[in-house]
Parts: sequence; structure tokens; C-alpha cells
Amino acid sequence: MRFKQLIVIPVLTVLTACSPQGIVNGISKVYSADVVRDLPYGQLERQKYDLYLPSGNESDSPTPVIVFFYGGSWNSGEKSGYEFVARRLTAQGYIVAVPNYRLYPEVTYPDFLVDCAAAVKVIHDELQSAKYRAFNPEQKLILMGHSAGAYNAAMLAMDDRWLSAEGLDRMDSLRGWVGLAGPYDLYPIVLEDVKPVFFYPNYPPNSNPIEFVESSDLPALILAPENDELISTERHSYSFSKALDKLNKPHTLVTVKGTGHTSLIGAFSPVLFFKGSTIEPINTFIKEIEQN
Repeated sequence: MRFKQLIVIPVLTVLTACSPQGIVNGISKVYSADVVRDLPYGQLERQKYDLYLPSGNESDSPTPVIVFFYGGSWNSGEKSGYEFVARRLTAQGYIVAVPNYRLYPEVTYPDFLVDCAAAVKVIHDELQSAKYRAFNPEQKLILMGHSAGAYNAAMLAMDDRWLSAEGLDRMDSLRGWVGLAGPYDLYPIVLEDVKPVFFYPNYPPNSNPIEFVESSDLPALILAPENDELISTERHSYSFSKALDKLNKPHTLVTVKGTGHTSLIGAFSPVLFFKGSTIEPINTFIKEIEQN
């Protein structure tokens, strides 16, 4: 797939790492969606998710369901800040859920993974209820995440522990996963604000996505920015892809030209214009895995 250069737009300055501003979400309302906010998946304040449904969608064929995990170094982030991502995806005909999860310093590894797994369980079960029948939700979900959220998606998709604790088999409940600018070879941690989340220098065992390549049997789409100013693309996306290649694991690697760590996710917004975008490889990937 071929991507062309990003047209530079001054509005990019309103985007900070993993924290799009309200103006981006406001403009994203050009993409219509029926939104249900603050649905609980647990008892705690941050254990809630927002659900985006395609407006007026009724389909005889199953509708793909995406669970999107935002980034923010596991110490920041709010589901409402990623409305621009959910609306763009919903405009493609997908059902999208965006959960909050607990953050440092309230929690450390692995509590945010426990939250993400609990959210997937509730979303999986809720969408099979009668109230969503008209949308014909696909029973197998697609996980997607950006930055720290890509780590969360990768761990749930490759490591049996998290979904099995919620009574789900990852191979039976997931269709595949998408990671955008994710840290897949986490150690040694170089970002100071991330170190305490994973108990630097005493890293927890079995907490690094690249350790689970052998069990990576779900199709994956690895979206990498051309110039990532925060997370090394070579160390993470490219090396992770090479490890998957070595074991012949199903995945696609796409480098999106003209993007950095933030603009890779910002490209979901109509504020940024591409002659090629993050949405194109996602659509292709989902179409392919839905056919298999």
C-alpha cells in the first residue's frame, strides 16, 4: 500500500502526545454516530466505556466491532479525548468501544491490563444482547490501540492470561488486533515517567509483548510512523515484525509516511489531510480478516 506526504497544517500544534484537544473532537462530529457514554464494565470510577454505533445502520452481514485503547504512558488519558478516532472508525461502518482504564499512580502493571480485559468481556457480552440486534455485531472483536494502548491490545491478543481470567478464550473471542506506534519490546525502559509503572529496574516477568511472539496466532496490523519522536520505530514496530516473520506469524506491517508518534493517531481527524491515511490500511486489514 502506497502513502504520500502529509500536507503540513498549523492545527497540528493543538495535538499533544496521546492527548488530542477538544477542537479535534469537535470537528470530528462531521462523522455521524450514535453515542452511548459511560457504560460500566466494573464498579470503579474509571471502569467505564463509551460506545459508538453507526447511525441508522442495519445490516444483514455482521458488523465489525473495534475496542480501542488510547495511549498516554499509562499515566494519562481519557476516553472522551478519542472521540475523533471512534467517529472516524464508525463512519467506516464499524461499531467502536473506547474504555477508560486505571492509570499510574493509582495502579501499576498489570492492573490496567486487568481493566482492559474486563472491558472486553463486558463489551463482548453486551453487544450480543437484544438491544443491539439491529446492528448485527460481529461476535469476534478487533482490538486496537495507540502507543501504550497498543501495548495493551498486543498483550490481550497474544497472552492468554488476561482474557481467560474473564472467561474468554482469546482465539474464540477476537478476530485480530491493530497496533499504532506501540512499544512491543519494552525493556529496558527509557522514558522516565514509564519506569515506575513497570517497577524499574525490577521488571515483572512475562510483561513484554515481544516475549509472546510464539503465541501470536491472531492476525495483526502493525502501523508504524515514519519518524517517531517518542518510541523507536526500528526497535519496536520493525523488530517486532521481524520476530513475527521469523515464526511465520500472521501480520501486516505498514509504515505511514509523513507521520510521527502523535500525527499517526491524529490522522483519524479531518483536521489533518493525507493523500493516504491510517484508515486505509485498517479498512483493508479488517476486510481481509472478516473474509477469512
